[in-house]
Amino acid sequence: MSWSRIRQASLKLRLLVLLLPVMALVTATSLWLTRTDAAAAANAAYDRSLLGAIKALDNNVSTASGGLAVELPYRLFEFFQLTATGSVYFRVATADGLVEIGHPDLPLPAVPLKPGQPVFYDAVYFGETVRVGTVMRALEHRLDQTDEAQLVIQVAESTASREQFTASFLRRTALRDAVFLAVMGLAVVLGLWMALRPLTRLAAQTRARDAQDVRPLPSADLPSDVRPLVDAVNQQLARSEQLMAQRRGFVDDASHQLRTPLTLLRAQLDYVLRETDTPRREAALRALSDALGQAIRATNQLLTLARSDTMAVHRERFDLGDLARQVALELLPLARERGVDFGLEVPDPAVAGEGDPALLRQALLNLAHNAIQHGRAQGVVTLKASADATGHRLEVLDDGEGLEPALRQHIGERFAKGRHSTGSGLGMAIARSVIESHGGRLEVQAAPGGVGLCVTLWWPR
Repeated sequence: MSWSRIRQASLKLRLLVLLLPVMALVTATSLWLTRTDAAAAANAAYDRSLLGAIKALDNNVSTASGGLAVELPYRLFEFFQLTATGSVYFRVATADGLVEIGHPDLPLPAVPLKPGQPVFYDAVYFGETVRVGTVMRALEHRLDQTDEAQLVIQVAESTASREQFTASFLRRTALRDAVFLAVMGLAVVLGLWMALRPLTRLAAQTRARDAQDVRPLPSADLPSDVRPLVDAVNQQLARSEQLMAQRRGFVDDASHQLRTPLTLLRAQLDYVLRETDTPRREAALRALSDALGQAIRATNQLLTLARSDTMAVHRERFDLGDLARQVALELLPLARERGVDFGLEVPDPAVAGEGDPALLRQALLNLAHNAIQHGRAQGVVTLKASADATGHRLEVLDDGEGLEPALRQHIGERFAKGRHSTGSGLGMAIARSVIESHGGRLEVQAAPGGVGLCVTLWWPR
């Protein structure tokens, strides 16, 4: 199974695929270590038996007659051969090999022998694997056949018995480890099933929900390491519920805002169709054109507001002064029509801003349009752009009457407008939505000198 498929598999399967090979590797390593320890323990036990046979043989060596004589302890060797369940060999010889008794040419160890220190090693004798114990000691009397002063005593036995013992021990250990691995695998599966039951139950409850149900998911019975995920989902559900409520309110308000001007347009159109007097007909057509313009602007603002709520902010660097100039040029005809002294204050040299220039331009355009359209006729409106170490600032100042006290409490809310306003009440709402998507705020305060209003778009760097 490829890693990509494992990542797409269920949590149970992924844990099993990851845990079971590790458990099998640990079991195999444990079995190998057990085999090594068992072989070492068997060798230690059988080597003690070899050393006992060597000592018994040494006690029966005689050199008093000038020659080498050995009286074999037959009973001991019979018992030793019985326990060894195989062939037993011995050799007693001088270190130079000129005088020897027993089985000739028993292999000597690879390391030099030291007097009184037994050496045990594996060797092959007549095609059979044997375990050999060898001891070298000094002779009490010199032999007539040689001048060698050291005597070598060797006893060897077949390794079949210890190999059988080790194999039997390993079989029992392997069976035990296999049972242990199966029990652990079953325990892992059962543990996963029990641990994931709350998630399975939560998934079933979520699937059974209605599409409009955005209540928080229950997290009381969930494991502590799963609760952060469920809490995050609940936060998202809360935001979705708030957005759905906002959308429902927006649709209701938008339908009301559009239904009224459309009804008015229909009434004016019916009046124009009935009117026969040319001057009145022209006046009715001009009123119809104005109402249609307001309906178009309200529709555009509704679309802009909907986009500002959902559109991702694409941050880029731009010139704050250039953005303010674009807004001023677009609104200059309206300012001339209203007789407004429309001014612009931008930094020199240019100041770079960071944000979505399209959204910020729309927000500033709405604020400046409100100031010109609903401010004092023949008044003064000024656009300002600036920046400092903390953030960026776009300001719209006018010398009008300001906002009504009742409207100040709802500034930035959708469809909130003054008594004499002919707009849709969306300009401030659009500006607020845009600036909040940039992490900033909409500020409304009295203009310097206490006359008029200063509306500011501020967002951090």
